[in-house]
Amino acid sequence: MKIVRSYILRECLTPFFLSLVVLTCVFLLGNLIQLTNLVINKGVSLSTIGRVFLLYIPVLLGYTLPLSCLISVALAFSRLSSDNEILALRASGVHLGRLLTPLILLGFIVSLFAIILNERIIPYAHTEQHRLVKSLGAANPTALLEPGMFIKAFNNQIIFIHKIDGSKLSNITIWQPRPDGPTRTIIAKGGEFTPVPGKDQIKLKLINGTSDEPNLNEPNKFYKLNFKTFFMDLDISSNKEKLEKKPKGMTLKELQKEIDNLEKLFVDTSNLRTEYYRKITWSFAALIFVLLSFPISVITNKRERSANAVLVILCAVVYYLLSLGCEALSVKNIFPPAIIMWVPNMVAATGAVILNLKCVS
Repeated sequence: MKIVRSYILRECLTPFFLSLVVLTCVFLLGNLIQLTNLVINKGVSLSTIGRVFLLYIPVLLGYTLPLSCLISVALAFSRLSSDNEILALRASGVHLGRLLTPLILLGFIVSLFAIILNERIIPYAHTEQHRLVKSLGAANPTALLEPGMFIKAFNNQIIFIHKIDGSKLSNITIWQPRPDGPTRTIIAKGGEFTPVPGKDQIKLKLINGTSDEPNLNEPNKFYKLNFKTFFMDLDISSNKEKLEKKPKGMTLKELQKEIDNLEKLFVDTSNLRTEYYRKITWSFAALIFVLLSFPISVITNKRERSANAVLVILCAVVYYLLSLGCEALSVKNIFPPAIIMWVPNMVAATGAVILNLKCVS
């Protein structure tokens, strides 16, 4: 049995590493246009572009590792099944459940590495990428405006922008903490920004929103003021060298600390909580994909290998679409992140258990 397990593991490892290299290279090609634009239009040096390019690799591994597990098991067992090797093993008295042992070991090892990848390596890569991009635009204060992160580079302001398209902003929230009173909140559906020439400032125009304005009779209370346009000057003179981390650039410990700090200011932290649980749940995708791919591959015959490939790819697509959907529900605070972010794993794991029980029975 030990020989069989070693044979199964060898059959899976070759397509695993091949798939990992091919998928990572394909995903990297998707970033070449953006990097080429920096070289041609922005005059960025090739050495800097090379560093940015290399920093994409660990980020992409978070996606390609689970997919490689899925593809490698599918390819290995599709071949074994079509060549009647699975039938020969069963005829020899080998229970199919025993073949799962090396696969679970492979999935477990990859998942452990994924935990380290999501907790340490990817945050470092994201932070270094951000540092390089910021250094490229150091002369332009608008380089500090990035979507999907809490921006604290401006004096006495915490800004969150959902989307940035050129100089156009969408869904902006600004918190202005006050040491002697409640936090003032400004919310706008849209906005525009322009840098102030020669100064570390940005002129911000907010469109269609509400702002908290202090009540003259009760300074510790606010009243809501609706506006069509609202102008602000954002100053970064005292925080020019400060590097803000995106949620994806934070470790679990840093995320929890940031959540605790922002909640004290009554700031919505659903975006940070979503990233916190995403790092955890996606780390187990490799193990789940292995358990899904095994039964799908075994029950197919030689004429159904193409159907088998479609099925495993469909499983991956459904898993990631479900993950993105749950992530959107979590960010909007429709469901608690601690619950909704586990739904894709629970659905996939349930399907894997049912399929494996049918396969080995």
